[in-house]
Amino acid sequence: MPSFDICCLETEPGLNSNVVSINVGGRIFQTTKQTLTQADPKSLLYRLAETGSDRFVDRDPGQFSLLLSLLRSGTLPSKVKDFDLRDLIEESRFYGVESLLTSSLSDPSHFDAFALRKSSELPLNGRDTPSAIASTPFGSLHVSHGSKITSFDWSLTRKSTILTQFAAIDSLLAISPDIAAAGATDFSGLQILDLQKGRVKQVLNWENATRSGSTVQAIGSSGEFLFTSFESSRRNSNSILVYDMNTLNPVIEIARNEIFGADLDSAIPATKLRWVSGYGLLMASGSHSGLTGVSGNIKFWDIRSGNVAFELKEKVDCFADVCVSDNMNVLFKVGVSSGEVLNADLRCLGAVNTDANDNSNPWMCVENRRKVVNGKKEGLGCKIESHGNQVFCSKGGDIELWSEVAVGSGGRLKGKVFRKNVMGRVKAMGGLKVTNLAFGGNKMFVTRKDQQAVEVWQGSTGGF
Repeated sequence: MPSFDICCLETEPGLNSNVVSINVGGRIFQTTKQTLTQADPKSLLYRLAETGSDRFVDRDPGQFSLLLSLLRSGTLPSKVKDFDLRDLIEESRFYGVESLLTSSLSDPSHFDAFALRKSSELPLNGRDTPSAIASTPFGSLHVSHGSKITSFDWSLTRKSTILTQFAAIDSLLAISPDIAAAGATDFSGLQILDLQKGRVKQVLNWENATRSGSTVQAIGSSGEFLFTSFESSRRNSNSILVYDMNTLNPVIEIARNEIFGADLDSAIPATKLRWVSGYGLLMASGSHSGLTGVSGNIKFWDIRSGNVAFELKEKVDCFADVCVSDNMNVLFKVGVSSGEVLNADLRCLGAVNTDANDNSNPWMCVENRRKVVNGKKEGLGCKIESHGNQVFCSKGGDIELWSEVAVGSGGRLKGKVFRKNVMGRVKAMGGLKVTNLAFGGNKMFVTRKDQQAVEVWQGSTGGF
C-alpha cells in the first residue's frame, strides 16, 4: 500500500461537501468525489475521496495534474508529451490508476490501420531471431527467440527475458501479461510458463495410442478455453484438446486421428487454431506438401458436440496461410501457388459442398487475378492475419492492407469486394522477409527474417 503524508486542513463552513482539496507537493488541486472514485476502490485516490479531511501528498504535482485530467475526461492532455512515459507509469502505480493509463494510451479501439507507421524497434538479446510472437489485448508482448522468451509490458518500456527448456519455440500464446503457453514441434508437451518468476507452472500432454511423446503444432484460445493441436512423436496420430482456461483441466478432445496406410487427410495435424466467437466455432487448418503438390484442409469445429460444422478441402492453389474475420464474416487465404489473396463468405460455407473434387468453389479473389507461374510457389511463406475490419498480408518484405468496400444492395457484384490500401505513411516499406504479424492495443508487431528485433507499428500514440 502506498504511503503518503497527511495534513488536515481546516474546511470553511458552508463549502460544498462534494468538493475535495488535495495538496500535492505544495500545489492545491480541487476536484469532486465523483472524479476521484473513477479510480479503483483500492487505490489511494479513491481513499482520498472517502476521507473527511483534506490531504497532503508528497509527490510531483505536474504528473498528478495529468492523472487528474485522465480521471476527469478519460484522456490525457496534450502537454503529456513533455513528460517521460516511464515516470508517468510509476506515478500511476503509486496512485493506483495504471489501468486507466493503459486504457488511454493502448486502447485496442484506438487502433488505426490506415495511420500505421513504424514507430520503434524492440531489440532482443542474443543472436536468435524471433520464431513466434504473441500479444495481449492491451499490447503486452511476448517474443520467443531460440530457447528464450522476452516479454515487454504494455508500454514497451519494461523488458524481461527467461530461459526455457525448449531448443526452439514454434507456438506461443499470451494468456496474460505474465503467463504464456509455449510449445515446439520437436519437444513433448505444452508448457504453461510464469514469465515473471521464470518457471514452468504446468505441462499439458496428450496421451496418444502409442503412448509416445506429444508435440505441439498450434495453440489458440477463447475467453473460456485453451486449444492445443498435438501430434504424436511418431507422427502417426494427432488431435486437438480443449482445456478450461481457468483450471487447465481437459474439457473435450476433438479431431482425433489415428493414421493408417496412405490416408493423407488424417495425417495432416492442425497448424493454426482460431476461435470464431460469432459462430461459436474453432477454425483448425493444416496443409501438407507432397510429390503431387500442396494439399490441406480447413475445418470449423463445434467444440460442444465435437463435430465438424463445415470443411474446405484444398488441392488447387492450397493456402500458404489462412485467417478468419469475425467482424466481416469472411475466411481469407493466401494461395501457395498464386500468391493471391482470396476470400470465402462464412455465411455461405455451410451450404456449399466444399469437397476438393466438387466443381463448386467458395473462394473469390480480392485482387486482379494473375496467371499462376507453373511450378513456382509465389505464396510460400506469406502470412495473413485479420484485425478489426482489415486484413494484413505479408508478401516478401511488404505488407498489404485490405479493407472491405461497401457495395449498394442493387449492385450485381457477387460476394464481398475488397480494396488494397497504402500501408501507413511509409513510401518504401519493403525490407527483409516478414515472418510474424501480431496485434495488441493500438499497435501492430512485425518480425523479419535474420532480424534480432521486433518492429512496432503504431498510429495514434496518445501524445508520446
